[in-house]
Amino acid sequence: MSTADPIFLLFTTCPDVACATRLAHALVEEGLAACVTRLEGAHSTYRWQGRISEDPEVQLLIKTTGARLDATISRVQALHPYELPECIAVETRAGLPAYLDWIRAQTREESD
Repeated sequence: MSTADPIFLLFTTCPDVACATRLAHALVEEGLAACVTRLEGAHSTYRWQGRISEDPEVQLLIKTTGARLDATISRVQALHPYELPECIAVETRAGLPAYLDWIRAQTREESD
């Protein structure tokens, strides 16, 4: 495990709690995310196919590493019911070192 591997917070939204729960469990079980926080009560306003839409959603905060980021995004896209799911990754600049190391340990590929 490399402590130099950056930590990312990946944002996505889901249409409901059931979808968010399925996605969160899959990402953690597959070792792509150390933790997924579900925030219910989000409300999104967006333009889609030429119209302004508004929908209730569940925001997911997915904690992963740079080494696992592409695979995590691919898995979100594969599991997600939306045609174009939100996938926005933000690299962390700082954090509790022990927590960042825990994220790295939980998302380490088996061959490491």
